[in-house]
Amino acid sequence: MKYRHEIKYMISKNTGEILKQKLKTIMDIDKNSYNEDNTYQIRSLYFDDPQNTAYYEKLDGVEYRKKYRIRIYNQDDNFIRLECKYKHNNMTSKESVLITKEICSKIINGNIDDIDISKNDILKKFIIDMKTKKLAPSVIVDYKRLAYTYPVSEVRITFDSEIKSGVYNYDLFDKSVNYASVIDDDYLVLEVKYNEILPEMIAIILSTVSLNREAYSKFATCRNLK
Repeated sequence: MKYRHEIKYMISKNTGEILKQKLKTIMDIDKNSYNEDNTYQIRSLYFDDPQNTAYYEKLDGVEYRKKYRIRIYNQDDNFIRLECKYKHNNMTSKESVLITKEICSKIINGNIDDIDISKNDILKKFIIDMKTKKLAPSVIVDYKRLAYTYPVSEVRITFDSEIKSGVYNYDLFDKSVNYASVIDDDYLVLEVKYNEILPEMIAIILSTVSLNREAYSKFATCRNLK
């Protein structure tokens, strides 16, 4: 399994604007950008067991942990991903598979017995964990993302804003849900992800502003509203 570095910061919008202006001189806008401002919307449904293991492992800083989510972009039901994210200290890895809206609906509603799991290992592991660990929908996390990419070390830097929680409604495709904001409008979450080494040019740009590393979790923050 391929692990990557993942570092998170909580920053002000002003700091974010300074970084964006500098980063765009050497990095590319993510090809998945959808809106006029080069952002796209991410909506993820996270799963947890009755003991809230994923939630408490995050709060306790457990060294090795994993969690499942179903993710869509810009409310598009033609592109749905089931993902398992692994965390080992400050390193992360992710497995994912595309699923249909029909399978997604069955998972959300707990009708998993007739899902064909023979053709994909990730889906198979997830369904087995649903049955043995009694995984169920836990919370929806919704936010807007601006992403920059750089080929060396597969650097990806993202700015996440308008982070909202859908605590009790687990319908990813319901456009009428009122989500509750969990972050001040004046702040962003900055994530820096890369493989082996962060290229020097990018490290220099990041060093030009004051950054305080923070173990911020959108999943845990949105769960806190319960």
